[in-house]
Amino acid sequence: MTTPQASVLDDLPGDLMMWVLILSELAVFGAGLMGFLAVRLTDPAGFAEAQTHLHRTGAGINTLVLVTSGWLAALALEAARAGRRTRLRALLAGAALLGGVFLFLKAQEYADLWAAGLTFDSHAFYTFHMLLTGFHAAHVLAGIVLLGLVGWLATPRAVEAGAAFWHMVDLVWVLLFPVVYLI
Repeated sequence: MTTPQASVLDDLPGDLMMWVLILSELAVFGAGLMGFLAVRLTDPAGFAEAQTHLHRTGAGINTLVLVTSGWLAALALEAARAGRRTRLRALLAGAALLGGVFLFLKAQEYADLWAAGLTFDSHAFYTFHMLLTGFHAAHVLAGIVLLGLVGWLATPRAVEAGAAFWHMVDLVWVLLFPVVYLI
């Protein structure tokens, strides 16, 4: 009888299918950002003017909120590996709560844009802004649910998978923020 050969995938934190999901989502967001940048080249003045209506300070705060929540998720993984279930659940709850803060601030920005009459069809900038940040917000919401599920399971492997997804959500925002709000 032969023993199964070790694979480089055996050392991947979390679950292989989570990594397939993460890589596919990064590809989708990357394509969206490339589309945004390509269309921006056709109307740089219009994009720059449209960008002035965004909540840059709120987006900066949201960046700190998500990075902090990612840090809490990383600490939760350490707690999971140490068998500290109560601590890991509290840390994941904190990360999820910060995800809720992110969504609240994002909803306020959307409400202000819509109140000013700025919607998907106002300008290509808003089409891309709302699609990219809305798709990201949907991932934040899914991540909050996922953090709750892995907190309930409280196993290192589950927390690894949940934290990996949450870090993908952080990474996407760290890319969206400068491209959509600052450049």
